[in-house]
Amino acid sequence: MADTKDQIRELLATYERSLNTSDADLAASSYTPDGIFMPTTLPTVTGTNMADGYRQIFEAIRLDVTFTIDELVVTGQDTAYALTRSNGTQTLLATGDESAESNREIFLFHRTDTDGWKIARYMFNKPA
Repeated sequence: MADTKDQIRELLATYERSLNTSDADLAASSYTPDGIFMPTTLPTVTGTNMADGYRQIFEAIRLDVTFTIDELVVTGQDTAYALTRSNGTQTLLATGDESAESNREIFLFHRTDTDGWKIARYMFNKPA
């Protein structure tokens, strides 16, 4: 189980890097082919539209965030979930305005024999 959790932690680190480098293709590659991304205040993005959805986000903002894993549970041989927090800064590219960025996230993961662990579902919101 430790190896599985390490693989998922590595996937989350890759996803974090994709956000901090505005790399839409890397972000999309972190998902299963039928993955679903449910961002707060933006439309849901699915499957083959994933890279385009992230490109639209990265055209508007630049992120510098760090994820903290609060809970990582392997629920089966090929399923797991994580509850995380992210904190850092967000820069609006149109104005250069920088603000604090803070979210609570839930990730659902799926493992396949060909792709290993990937994000199957991802949703976040702002803490109250």
